[in-house]
Amino acid sequence: MFSQEVWPENEKKCAVVRKSKQGRKRQELLAVALGVKVGVRGSLLWPPLKLFACSQISSLVRRAALTHNDNHFNYEKTHNFKVHTFRGPHWCEYCANFMWGLIAQGVRCSDCGLNVHKQCSKHVPNDCQPDLKRIKKVYCCDLTTLVKAHNMQRPMVVDMCIREIEARGLKSEGIYRVSGFTEHIEDVKMAFDRDGEKADISANIYPDINIITGALKLYFRDLPIPVITYDTYSKFIEAAKVSSADERLEAVHEVLMLLPPAHYETLRYLMIHLKKVTLNEKDNFMNAENLGIVFGPTLMRPPEDNTLTTLHDMRYQKLIVQILIENEDVLF
Repeated sequence: MFSQEVWPENEKKCAVVRKSKQGRKRQELLAVALGVKVGVRGSLLWPPLKLFACSQISSLVRRAALTHNDNHFNYEKTHNFKVHTFRGPHWCEYCANFMWGLIAQGVRCSDCGLNVHKQCSKHVPNDCQPDLKRIKKVYCCDLTTLVKAHNMQRPMVVDMCIREIEARGLKSEGIYRVSGFTEHIEDVKMAFDRDGEKADISANIYPDINIITGALKLYFRDLPIPVITYDTYSKFIEAAKVSSADERLEAVHEVLMLLPPAHYETLRYLMIHLKKVTLNEKDNFMNAENLGIVFGPTLMRPPEDNTLTTLHDMRYQKLIVQILIENEDVLF
């Protein structure tokens, strides 16, 4: 329903729409998305919010889709096919024809176990449903694969660490900037890999909150595909280079819409958390710029492993994260 709603292109259309009950609902929906009141004579939208009128509806639609069913998160995922040698006769699960040959007869998805011909793999839809038994670890696992295997909205590492940090670490001086002991952070990583949601990261086991923040940052660094994906990296960098603040904000929002749903939701949740961190700046001395320096290289990495490119892009990485934190209520 929401996807068909568009902001009127001119004042004449606005007048017609406002006369109808359906048009009134569109106005109210947009007001909810933008956090403003409607129906007040002479009320004006703050220019940056007006700029995002249509795009905020897109964000609302995406959030509605993500939370449509609390028990099932239907993230699209491609199959992770690898060449496989089958023992005994096997049939392709896509075309139902026999797989001929003695070795390397076809491919198997390492995440869900689907067996198909190599040529058929090019036509299989992106409907991979990872089998939890095949997911050997939590860290270094593809983000979408992990959340689909556990049927969660976000990786449990993100949820559990942020919950712990917000409970006892928001006012900790230098939060996220100060590092915890590496061996203790590795212990947390092994606990998640071994126990998953049952991992104990409470203050009784890890009294230093910097160990938990370190474990969260390590999770993001270890992702095979960063939260801000390789496909969108260059687009985010270009958006950061836009000189006009309002146009830069709009460009960032447009690229956000290109992120895979699981990545988008994880980034949204993290930015809401980091905004809470900045609200305690008087105690923790961490503002959006400081957090941008910490999380820029953690959340986004260039597709090519080039030191010069990485160094050149660091200021833009920092700026992107800073923009996401400062404008999380508008961008998400």
